[in-house]
Amino acid sequence: MAGELRWCMVASIPDLTSDAELTLEISRCYGGSMTLPNWKIGRALGIPIHIHASWFAVFFFVTWSLATGYLPEMLPGLSAPRYWGMGGIAALLLFLSVLLHELGHSYVALRYQIPIRQITLFIFGGMAHMGKEPPTPRAEFLIAMAGPLVSLILGAGCLGGAMATDALFAGSGLQGLVVLGGLLGMVNVQLGLFNLIPGFPLDGGRALRAGLWAWSKNFDRATGQAALTGIGFGVALGLTGAVLMVGSWFDGREDSIATDGGWLIFIGAFLFSAALASRRQATMRTSLSSVTVRQVMVHPVVLVPPDMTLQDVVDQYFVAHGFGGFPVCEEGQVLGVVTVGDVQAVSTALWPWRRVRDIMSPVSPSFCIPPDWSVMQAMEGMAQGGWDRLVVMEHGAIVGLITRSAIAQFLELHRA
Repeated sequence: MAGELRWCMVASIPDLTSDAELTLEISRCYGGSMTLPNWKIGRALGIPIHIHASWFAVFFFVTWSLATGYLPEMLPGLSAPRYWGMGGIAALLLFLSVLLHELGHSYVALRYQIPIRQITLFIFGGMAHMGKEPPTPRAEFLIAMAGPLVSLILGAGCLGGAMATDALFAGSGLQGLVVLGGLLGMVNVQLGLFNLIPGFPLDGGRALRAGLWAWSKNFDRATGQAALTGIGFGVALGLTGAVLMVGSWFDGREDSIATDGGWLIFIGAFLFSAALASRRQATMRTSLSSVTVRQVMVHPVVLVPPDMTLQDVVDQYFVAHGFGGFPVCEEGQVLGVVTVGDVQAVSTALWPWRRVRDIMSPVSPSFCIPPDWSVMQAMEGMAQGGWDRLVVMEHGAIVGLITRSAIAQFLELHRA
């Protein structure tokens, strides 16, 4: 049973449904990201599904744990290759369960016209990258509850199927299927119930944030309060794990209890750090909401004419100014933006012949914003449009440029 508990603990590491791409924007400004590579493995509901490099570590650990502990205990007498094969299949089904959990969140989010950029499976479970915040507390609550509901339904289905198979086909050689079905059922129930803990960023914490948001009418304050409960639950899990470990050492109990305590400390530490980061981001969002674009924007703005050759724009702009991109303007009208990446995509032999107009990325009216917007609004515009800079206009004239690097510099200067 201890092996099953550890398996459930692995499955119960909280999934993260990101607070829109804005969370990533703030992380980028601090230079933080999951730097290891990830690979696209398919699509579901039109959403790209990615696997992060760290996923392989936990996949191997779960397979090894089942093949050398849980399965030999529950199904004695099988060969080692069969245990490893069953362990690998069970690990894949676990992550399929996590993916379905994330798709539950994503399906409801899509119903509220919230774009999902991708779902990433990684060492801590899964993460759905939401393109914007839920529009209302009700939407936030329903999106949060969709994931645990999917897990609980899967758990009930697997447990019911395992019991029915055991009752109808007892002694028919399907015991391995019964064991795997029971295991996956227990794990999904555990995953659903664990994520209902009202500590942000668990799904229960997101539901709590929805209630606090509806009560206070302040999204960022609600996030900070819900994250504070997440910090508390993280500390409580860590302390519980520490008590288990210390108690097993002094009482001479089996090593599995100490191992379970170690997992509780690990999960508690992760929940604590995730909640603390969310609270800091909420504080940062509140601060940036009081800072205007005018205070952060770069001015005067260097503009590029659309009919200039790439060779000239490289020599006279990119090399001379050292910026990563420039707005392309003609007669006071913003036509697009040209970046280092756009130029690098063209062979250097063609630079004297190609024009900026040919390679620039066209922009929509939302690319231009007023100087009295808050930096928070500007970051939301960057996140939704996929831009790393926005043109600032006042009374029909270009007065500045706000970029991710300028915001990052502002955050660094005001980090305290």
